Amino acid sequence: MDGTYSQNDLSHVVDADKAHVWHHLVQHKAFETSDPRIIVEGKGMRVWDQNGKEYLDAVSGAVWTVNVGYGRETIVKAIADQLMKLNYFAGAAGSVPGALFAERLIQKMPGMTRVYYCNSGSEANEKAFKMVRQIAHKRYGGKKTKILYRDRDYHGTTIGCLSAGGQKQRNAQYGPFAPDFVEVPHCLEYHAADQGWGHLSGEAYGQRAADAIEEVILREGPDTVGALCLEPVTAGGGVIAPPPGYWERVQEICTKYDVLLHIDEVVCGVGRTGEWFGYQHYGIKPDFVTMAKGVASGYAAIACMVTTEKVFDMFKDDTSDPLNYFRDISTFGGCTAGPAAALENMRIIEDEDLLGNTTRMGDRMMGNLHELMNKHAVVGDVRGKGLFLGAELVQDRATREPMDEKRVQAVVAECAAQGVMIGATNRSVPGYNNTLCFSPALIATPDDIDQITDTVDKALTKVFG
Repeated sequence: MDGTYSQNDLSHVVDADKAHVWHHLVQHKAFETSDPRIIVEGKGMRVWDQNGKEYLDAVSGAVWTVNVGYGRETIVKAIADQLMKLNYFAGAAGSVPGALFAERLIQKMPGMTRVYYCNSGSEANEKAFKMVRQIAHKRYGGKKTKILYRDRDYHGTTIGCLSAGGQKQRNAQYGPFAPDFVEVPHCLEYHAADQGWGHLSGEAYGQRAADAIEEVILREGPDTVGALCLEPVTAGGGVIAPPPGYWERVQEICTKYDVLLHIDEVVCGVGRTGEWFGYQHYGIKPDFVTMAKGVASGYAAIACMVTTEKVFDMFKDDTSDPLNYFRDISTFGGCTAGPAAALENMRIIEDEDLLGNTTRMGDRMMGNLHELMNKHAVVGDVRGKGLFLGAELVQDRATREPMDEKRVQAVVAECAAQGVMIGATNRSVPGYNNTLCFSPALIATPDDIDQITDTVDKALTKVFG
């Protein structure tokens, strides 16, 4: 930390924070006897708190966002230059960075053609849900309104998104929810026994998990199901990479029953898995793709709902109907800083070969995690894609009984004490908040990766012996 802030300045900041800021995902009772952590500065993959303590950030801003690392001067300059020209105009009109980033983005997404700007992943998913409902009224007499979502997947914080949320603890106390959202089973092979499918593995399990979606469609009635919303790799529900054959079968089912496929790339999008988008590993053709976190690496707020020309045309085919178009607005979707930052963010990823680096460093980290699994009996499973990885902790490998959440969090706390920030599923899936989560920036080096896993090794030894 460069000392820009004096200790008196920071003491005042801490007092002001405690008195006035309502933090995300935090029980504030603890701050009656301790101070909140204030992150003061970041550079590359490292951040410093108000006490000057340095951390290697292995979770990209705690929520999978800062893909190209902290302190990128060229992104800051791109934002500043754009704001001096035009900071904002409502999305009913266009802007220069909005048009140019949409063009660049679509070049990375064959088959997709249209970008709708908004300001958060939750909002992007809401846009897709609204489009599905409007299409149901326009095309299907109001019948194909049901939206399927998957157990353990997460799609945002609004009531609509929580209605499509497969994480029961995140949903608790916020109901009643919007109607016509229907859950399908998760696809975590490691816990196939809990689903009654423990005799299956590999492609056989992938086929069965996908067939379960078809069973839900048939139960609900194909004429009532409008869309299926899935994460390409489940994030906060346990970092669940799909089993072989799963996505191919899902695509087949959606085509068979005329169900729109909505891929939520809010976490996986823009390089996290080693491709521009997670769905691109599996050769599927979505109707909607939503994205947010990594689009501008957190340098400006931006989210996108991307769709096909076929979907777009459904909203302009009958100009005699005054309600035919998509009657929606996102106020801060008109901010120009987001697409300006996103353009430079994309250039950095291309010019520095960060997709390639993500694959290489992801392979290294997966190898390191397998070594930890060989050393520590509490590591029951490791999984993921690119630099989006998880290690599930268990009390017993034979039974796969999940580790108690408090002990998992003790590992996270011990890593932080040693100067490395990692994540873990918490207060999301009852009984299964037992996965350590890793999502270092796409700029990670071999030394960074080794420091992360060496620290986890020490923390596991400290907590479990």
